[in-house]
Amino acid sequence: MRFKTKAILATVIAILGTVASAEPAGPKDALDFRVKDIDGKDVDLGIYRGKAVLIVNTASKCGHTPQYADLQALWTRFEDSGFVILGFPSNDFMHQEPGSDSTIKEFCTSKYHVTFPLFDKVDVKGKDQIPLYAYLTAQDTKPTGKGDISWNFEKFLIGRDGRVSARFSPGTSPSDSSVVRAIQAALAGKP
Repeated sequence: MRFKTKAILATVIAILGTVASAEPAGPKDALDFRVKDIDGKDVDLGIYRGKAVLIVNTASKCGHTPQYADLQALWTRFEDSGFVILGFPSNDFMHQEPGSDSTIKEFCTSKYHVTFPLFDKVDVKGKDQIPLYAYLTAQDTKPTGKGDISWNFEKFLIGRDGRVSARFSPGTSPSDSSVVRAIQAALAGKP
């Protein structure tokens, strides 16, 4: 009887070990997430792996909103080189993005002629922060380190390997030479 108990206990431990190891691991990189685009369609960000990606939280009624023009210019300049911008509207800062997804899309396309991918309005901070932004803000990057998003138009540059290679403050223009140099380095495959 004692032998059977030990055998059963060993089997249970083995099964529990298998179940524990079968639990999904955390994201392997910044592109290991699923999100919804501005039209409500599911998007696996893995489709952008191999590209240099700039992820930006945006807002339509912010002092930084004119950065949409600079972002579009960057997209136009580097798109054919394997660069993409992903815009994530957010209403987290003084309610500066109050509109619906369709209103946001109309604003961006009519006022700033945005053609880069836009996504569903999300929370980039706080208790409802989406997993992508929880991951991004946990990365210790230069020139801005890890921590909460400080305001609209914070920028995360993801290298072709899917890793966060740089983070720029909202006040840093997308056309700033430091941003452009970082994008060029990411396109060249340099960390």
